[in-house]
Amino acid sequence: MTPEEFRQAGYQLIDWIADYRARLAALPVMSPVAPGEVRAQLPPAPPEQPEPFAGILHDLDTIIVPGVSHWQHPSFFGYFPANSELASVLGDYISTGLGIIGLSWQSSPALSEVEEVVTDWMRQMVGLSEAWSGVIQDTASTSTLLALLCARERATDYSLARGGLQAEPRPLVVYTSPHSHSSVEKAALLAGFGRVNVRTIATDASYAMRADALVEAIAADRAAGVQPCAIVATTGTTATTALDPIDAIGEIAQREGLWLHVDAAMAGSAMILPECRWMWQGIERADSLVLNTHKWLGVAFDCSLYFVRDTQHLVRVMSTNPSYLQTAVDDQVKNLRDWGIPLGRRFRALKLWCLIREQGVAGLQARLRRDIANAQWFAAQVRATPGWRVLAPVPLQTICIRHEPAGLAGAALDAHTQAWAERANRSGSVYLTPAKLDGQWMVRISIGALPTERAHVEALWTLLQQVVQA
Repeated sequence: MTPEEFRQAGYQLIDWIADYRARLAALPVMSPVAPGEVRAQLPPAPPEQPEPFAGILHDLDTIIVPGVSHWQHPSFFGYFPANSELASVLGDYISTGLGIIGLSWQSSPALSEVEEVVTDWMRQMVGLSEAWSGVIQDTASTSTLLALLCARERATDYSLARGGLQAEPRPLVVYTSPHSHSSVEKAALLAGFGRVNVRTIATDASYAMRADALVEAIAADRAAGVQPCAIVATTGTTATTALDPIDAIGEIAQREGLWLHVDAAMAGSAMILPECRWMWQGIERADSLVLNTHKWLGVAFDCSLYFVRDTQHLVRVMSTNPSYLQTAVDDQVKNLRDWGIPLGRRFRALKLWCLIREQGVAGLQARLRRDIANAQWFAAQVRATPGWRVLAPVPLQTICIRHEPAGLAGAALDAHTQAWAERANRSGSVYLTPAKLDGQWMVRISIGALPTERAHVEALWTLLQQVVQA
């Protein structure tokens, strides 16, 4: 494709994306296709000859769009907000168009330095002290893995330089909540801790980790001759957005000499609101934290910010310095390849840079306050209606609900819940995600898509009262 052909196709593609966003509200939120239906419409072998780009655009309309669930839809209430503000989309477009790779500072100086600036902007926006430094990763899963690798090496005085965990005299233990994200256990497994050395700590009535239970677990492990290593606490758990008591947990971590990592992947964006920062009171006691700007904040996926207090420790654990990447300025710059797992880095910072500049902090704050207000309105309707229950506190934008008709319990109630959630999703009008809480099915309502206004939340509530009667 020549630059001129690219120009023509690019104009068409920008128009296509703009038109897609403009017509989103008229599309079914959840894809109606059956398994295998998309694949059946695609040729089994690659084309031998070039095809016009117009044919690709045609297939976007006829094959791809019907085969996706629309996360940017105003009635998308599933999973979590995965907003992709168009200003950030343009930043992604610039990054891809530049086609550069950050192997070192020298390989693309702007890639490193823009990332340093925007991560520090976010540090200021969420109220963190200057003790923190940030770096962009792909996802919270990677960030949590980094945290546990750093915890492992601090606890073993850098076993990676010797025999690794296999040479350690005692197993290392990680503590977390049963409501933490599944990536926490996965990270512990990948970091070599082993499933038997991951402790799930009891929670309170609000589904937050109990500090007293944590103390007991650590004492029991020390008595058993194993080595406590790290705590992963959560600000805004996946199912209910529960808030672990960071201050109390941080005090325990400091007293016991354990690494504290805080997963604020979704809820971390809310910390741009000063009135929400009580939710992670004590955050300055933590060693590392993650927040995903590609969730509620609005950066196009993927853009996860990993913040640490001890950058030298991170670099020592992750550093790689082959001769072909060494330059004369290495002692004057940050080589961000030493701040994560991949050697090569995308220019992800452009997505965050464009978003913050185009929206401004005030614009981002206004949208998040809108979503929190809409969640409170929805929760109030549920609480006020007989037969409906709000099952957990609603500190942010997620509401956990259940419809409980008289006489239904146990497996029958579970079947009822799954049935009405499926009817709602199959209607094409909304997208919801059922989940289990206390061993029983419920439905999560996650409010926060870019175009979601009060009218869409009101329509959701009307629909739910209908589908439970079907």
